[in-house]
Amino acid sequence: MQRTRRTTPTPRLSMAAVALGWALASGAALSQTQAAAPHNQPQPLTLKALFEHAWARQPAAQSAALRREAAQAARNSASSWTAEPVALELSTKTDRPGSNQGNREVEIGVTMPLWLPGERARKAALGDAEAKAVDSRRLAAQLQLAATVREAWWAVQRAQAEQGLAQDRLLNAQRLAADVALRFRAGDMSRADQFQADGAVAQAEAVLAEATGARDVAEAGLSAWGGHLALADGAEPEAEALPANGLPADHPAVADWQDQAEVARRAADLAAVQTRANPELTVAATRGREQSGDRYLQSFTVGVRVPLGGGDRSRAKELAARADALDAEVRAGVERNRLAADVAAAMSRVKATQAQREAMARHAALARDTRGLIDKAFRLGEADWPTRLRVELDAVQAERQLARARIDAAAAVSTLRQALGLLPQ
Repeated sequence: MQRTRRTTPTPRLSMAAVALGWALASGAALSQTQAAAPHNQPQPLTLKALFEHAWARQPAAQSAALRREAAQAARNSASSWTAEPVALELSTKTDRPGSNQGNREVEIGVTMPLWLPGERARKAALGDAEAKAVDSRRLAAQLQLAATVREAWWAVQRAQAEQGLAQDRLLNAQRLAADVALRFRAGDMSRADQFQADGAVAQAEAVLAEATGARDVAEAGLSAWGGHLALADGAEPEAEALPANGLPADHPAVADWQDQAEVARRAADLAAVQTRANPELTVAATRGREQSGDRYLQSFTVGVRVPLGGGDRSRAKELAARADALDAEVRAGVERNRLAADVAAAMSRVKATQAQREAMARHAALARDTRGLIDKAFRLGEADWPTRLRVELDAVQAERQLARARIDAAAAVSTLRQALGLLPQ
């Protein structure tokens, strides 16, 4: 008779299985956490988001809807049947107040102000011009705000780039100082070399402190427009798209003055026909009696009230409106000439900064290669310490110039878009 042997897992194998399962579960949880982490992190601030946030906090943005409604209501008033609201008239007449005796008369009527010839159509045209002027004034205010936001944005980008390069310079100086300290203890370098390396570290620390302060000041100024939005620290600036067209005919700064001129012209046209007050049509019903006990008799009255001319007052109103139209037209022409000059200067600036960026990129690449060669030669004892320090400073300066050139090129494109009347995107 054979016996079946039953094997039971040893405690060591059980613990290994538990440990393996715990490790797998921990790894899965860690991977899920790492996958979910980017979603919880705040998105870096962009120029477009900053502008939209700043515009939402402006009084012109918050009152824009009400101004459009007001302009639309003024336009709708030209569609009514009467020039002014209808008035209701109610009167009573008696020769014995406080008594039901004697003569009594009650009159009820409606007074309707009538349109002057051509007034209704010109008031509608004025309403359309005012509604269009509201939108153009909003776009001009957005463009004016965009100029301020862009200036603050690129100031922060420059300050952050300077601070990041200052940090790299300090790290390199500390690494070189540590290398020099080891060589000094080994007797390969002098104490003067050690002092020179420590001085380079101190100088890099001073530059970093200055750059950090400038960055904090710039970010504080930008936070005034962006509120509590997170700022990207040390990230590569995202350049706006380079526009291909020239100065547009509907530039917001020019369209604002043109629409104001159109409003003034329409107001002058309206004033030209409003030479007198509006005539009034009156329709009334009268019910009365002669003596107590007589039957009440009813009569109807239809009347027209025509005011005389307004004289010099209406003429002064028309001339003032035409003067405002002429002033706005001249301002629109001056603004267009100024913008054309700004666009030409901005395009030249874009070409110059792009060429400078390419040259600085080549210079920085050569400086990095030179630093690598001199560093290798210094470690092999084929290059002296002053040469190594000079090459290091040249490489840091080249990187700084390249960072500035990149930001200047991006800022030049942004300035060109501002001159063309394009909002941040």
